[in-house]
Amino acid sequence: MSDNWVVQNLTNSLNIWNEKLGEVWTLLTQSPQSFKGGAVWSVIVSIYGTLQAIGYALLVLFFVAGVMKTCGSFAEVKRPEHALRLFFRFALSKAAITYGMDLMLALVEIVQGIISNIMQSSGIVNPEGTVLPSEIITAVEECGFFESIPLWAVTLIGGLIIWVLSCIMILSVYGRFFKIYIYTAIAPIPMSAFAGEPTQSIGRSFLRGYAAVLLEGAVIMLACVIFSAFASSPPVVTSGAAASMVWTYIGELIFNMLILVGSVKMSDRLVREMMGL
Repeated sequence: MSDNWVVQNLTNSLNIWNEKLGEVWTLLTQSPQSFKGGAVWSVIVSIYGTLQAIGYALLVLFFVAGVMKTCGSFAEVKRPEHALRLFFRFALSKAAITYGMDLMLALVEIVQGIISNIMQSSGIVNPEGTVLPSEIITAVEECGFFESIPLWAVTLIGGLIIWVLSCIMILSVYGRFFKIYIYTAIAPIPMSAFAGEPTQSIGRSFLRGYAAVLLEGAVIMLACVIFSAFASSPPVVTSGAAASMVWTYIGELIFNMLILVGSVKMSDRLVREMMGL
């Protein structure tokens, strides 16, 4: 690495970005069960088992409330076709609570398959790292002391922006895992709402919201693939003063990073709009 402070600072900032981008790539290919060695998932499974008892209690409550609201009289309940429909609703709702974890894991596998297909179709195994061009390194190293002063300001501002964008990006991906765990842990309660016809919309909204959180991973992966394509064709280094070269290069690079981070941050809203939530 160059001994020049400006070059070192820019290189370190880009290394942080590349490290966080690689971490995002790794996290998107991980399932919630394997995240952090599975320690978090074991806690979620334990909470899910505890809330199942509450879910069964709410199942009966929602079922009775639904029967009272949809049936005009007890005579309607005695009709075979109506009684059979109520029985199937109760049985399916109970199955949703009992086997809800299996259903949610099946959705996870489907989305992980979508993410894998995006990776295979793009032909990118690992995200393309961003490297400081040799032309800029040479121009910076040839600057004198006074000429380097504006470069320090440009480097500090650019490095800070890159560091902040890296943190925002990785926090967004970690936030997705938190949402998946929260949805999974609390699943028995909203799923019990399927027992009553007036409350079944709660269960439907829950499943659609959970699917939307999972699909965020596919959108983020697609954004990373597009950014890697941009990174493989880095910004053109213009000729001129070193400060102007660095500012132009860093500005265009940050613009591309902003697009990626913005896509990551907006993945939740984008998927929810697609699903009509």
